[in-house]
Amino acid sequence: MHQRKVQTVEEATKKLEHYCAYQERCHKEVRQKLIDMGMIPEAIDVILVHLIEQNFLNEERYAKTYVQGKFSIKNWGKRRLVLELKQKDISKRNIDIAINEIDDGTYLETFNNLAEKHAITIKETNVLKKKKKLADYLIYRGWESHLVYEKVNELIK
Repeated sequence: MHQRKVQTVEEATKKLEHYCAYQERCHKEVRQKLIDMGMIPEAIDVILVHLIEQNFLNEERYAKTYVQGKFSIKNWGKRRLVLELKQKDISKRNIDIAINEIDDGTYLETFNNLAEKHAITIKETNVLKKKKKLADYLIYRGWESHLVYEKVNELIK
């Protein structure tokens, strides 16, 4: 096993500034990165405070970026977005701010397009099984169940 090079707080700070500048990070990811680098808790706290004060770390900005990205690229619904952000220890306030930035019209349009596209791909002749497959697909992606069941019944008869 190779010995990890012990880094000074300054070296670790510079490294983490680059890490955070490259893409938005949440506090939990940065703390874990510092732990993996072998930093002691006191140093971790000093570095985190520096990154927050210098605006390298901003959880509200992180939550907004995360939500926009996962919603537009992966077509995740609000339930999945909230769940994923909670797992990253993002505050309820920041989650709500980020989720509320999704335009309702765009949200429903994305949902309808996703449901319609996926329904076409399901090669199942049994109506109930086909409905279940579509519903499971949409619920896994975090779409609200009332939207899902309404759409499933509309698309598959």
